[in-house]
This record gives sequence, structure tokens and C-alpha cells, in this order.
Amino acid sequence: MLVFNCTEAASDFFSRVHKGKKITPVQSPPSATIADDQAGDSKLELSQWLVHAITVQRKHVLLAIHLQTRYCMIFAEMKKADVDGFVQAFTQRWMNNMLDHAMQSGVLEWVEYPSMHERFTDFNREFSFYRRSDRSAQGHLNEIVWIFKEYAADAGCLLPDEVAASGYDIWTNRTPRGSKGHQDLYFPDEEMLIHWLQKFCGASEASAQEARELRSQLNRESYAQEWALRKAELGI
Repeated sequence: MLVFNCTEAASDFFSRVHKGKKITPVQSPPSATIADDQAGDSKLELSQWLVHAITVQRKHVLLAIHLQTRYCMIFAEMKKADVDGFVQAFTQRWMNNMLDHAMQSGVLEWVEYPSMHERFTDFNREFSFYRRSDRSAQGHLNEIVWIFKEYAADAGCLLPDEVAASGYDIWTNRTPRGSKGHQDLYFPDEEMLIHWLQKFCGASEASAQEARELRSQLNRESYAQEWALRKAELGI
């Protein structure tokens, strides 16, 4: 089950007024803290995300960050109060991004598409929106928002299509992050790939570790290439 924890801005985005009455899918949370949700029903699997809304170039932009892995996706030019549109865009992007990550990391052959798709669809069939935030994840979102606004200002536009949006997600999630429960910095794309392979593809611990090593190598190579280009620009 998907749980979208909404900031105040996101709660306002998903709400509308009809005949003077406020209509919103965003409910009061079942628990004071996100960690306590699972205690209510240990058999219920939850995927906790924090959703935030901003306005860039007079257009609505939503950001969703996975609380466990800090994997973030950005949805530009969203229609206000279109809950179904957001959920559809969210699940489709999540699926497509993970298949791209699996292909880039050389583990796509581990994905048995029919069974993976069935598990993924069943898991995401139910969802809830709660009015609740998370200070740590919000800190990461604030940084991502600042960088995205700089990108939009330089580009003169938002992400024009899904290809551009997925590409920006890839770039964003290669930024090392730190959070409670992790001793060292980690890459959100790497953590989410492992999470996805285990949850929806039935990957073993050994397979997950192999995938982690492959993705880590890919990230190291990408950073080395970017640094080489940067040094060439600086004449170092």
C-alpha cells in the first residue's frame, strides 16, 4: 500500500472547493509519527513517501521522496487536485525508472516481467494521503527544490516530457545522501534499485548485493567522467 504523507503545500494542492465546501483526499494520519503506522497492522506492507508541492514558472510541480531510500521523483506541470492523475503518473514513472536502472546496471535479466508487474500492480492498488511531514526528508526535498529551480531558470522551461523527467530523476538520485539508520553516505538510486528488486522481483540477498556492486560501479564511473569533463572545462 502506498502512503503519501503530504506537506501543507501538497495538502493544499490536492484539495479543491466545490460549492463552498472543501473537498480533499488528504486525511488525518492514523499515527502521530510515520514509524508508528506499521505497528497498527504488522501484516500490512507500506511504502511511505513524502509529497511536496511548489510552483515554478507559474506551473504546479510535485516532488515525491521515498522515506526509506530517499529516492525522489519530480512531476512537472501537474493539474491541481488531480489525485488520480498524480497516482497514475507516480506508479508509471516508478516502474519505468526502475526498469531503466535495472537495464543500466546489467540486472534486467533478473526481472521476470509478468510476475513483477503483477506484484507491483497489486501493491500499488491501494493508497492513502495523510497530512503529515518528516523533518529529515523535508530537508532533502528543500535541497532538491533549490537545485530544480536553478535548473528551470537556466533551461527556461520545466521538464518537457517523460524522457526528460526520467533523465532528471536519474541525475537527482545519483547525489549521495545521509539519513538516520545509515552510517555512511549512500546513493538513493542504488538503495531504491535494491529495494525494488527484493520487494517486487524476489531477489535474494546475494543477488541484491551483486546488484548493489554493479550500480555502485556505474555511479563511480559516471562521477569519474563528470569530474574529467569538469577539469577539462577548468583547464586543470
